[in-house]
Amino acid sequence: MENHIQIRGSEGLVEVRVSGKLTHEMYEQFVPVFEREVRAHGKLRVLFVMHDFHGWTSGALWDDLKFDLRHFRGILRLAIVGETRWQHGMALFCRPFTSAKVKYFPSEQLDAARQWLRKPASRPDEVHVIASEVEPGPR
Repeated sequence: MENHIQIRGSEGLVEVRVSGKLTHEMYEQFVPVFEREVRAHGKLRVLFVMHDFHGWTSGALWDDLKFDLRHFRGILRLAIVGETRWQHGMALFCRPFTSAKVKYFPSEQLDAARQWLRKPASRPDEVHVIASEVEPGPR
């Protein structure tokens, strides 16, 4: 299993694709892109796509906690795209760590996730969190 991350930030949207395990080094790549986009655009829309994803290394768990605390209000919408039931649970687990709307999409609904991220906000300071409206497939 190879750990891999791909990050793109543009016009208030940050897309992150991960496989394997998230590592400290991956956060060192991700955080500057995220912070650059926040400075340029304010609250962001984030697409987090997991493929063959197996969680975090211990160092990355600490990085994730620090990131969540520092950027609690920096995300407008977070679309989590995954392949397994526990990844679907991440949408619920994220609630206390963000003021964003959070929604899970199975991997075959990647286009729907992108469309949801592009939807206009229901109000300018959209800060409430929703659970997934999509039930995960059997895994």
